[in-house]
Amino acid sequence: MRLRFLGIIPNTPVDDSPTIWLDEDTGDLLIQSYKATEEEVKACQEIGSIPGHSTDVPGHETIIRLPAVMLKYIPRPEGGTGEVPRT
Repeated sequence: MRLRFLGIIPNTPVDDSPTIWLDEDTGDLLIQSYKATEEEVKACQEIGSIPGHSTDVPGHETIIRLPAVMLKYIPRPEGGTGEVPRT
């Protein structure tokens, strides 16, 4: 796995550091951020995603809250397809 650091919240304290990395082998993003609160998770479950899909969050997954200031670090491909190109 070849990770590339993309960014961290500016002026972040030492122990409060939402950070984002890019896996250059897969194009996946790895994000360290704040855990969603129980209220936020419940709201996500109430909205759901697609018909018939479970709204449970499995033990190997979590919902995180990514601060808006971190969006500038998310890579965007030329052409604006919304997908990160696989390298």
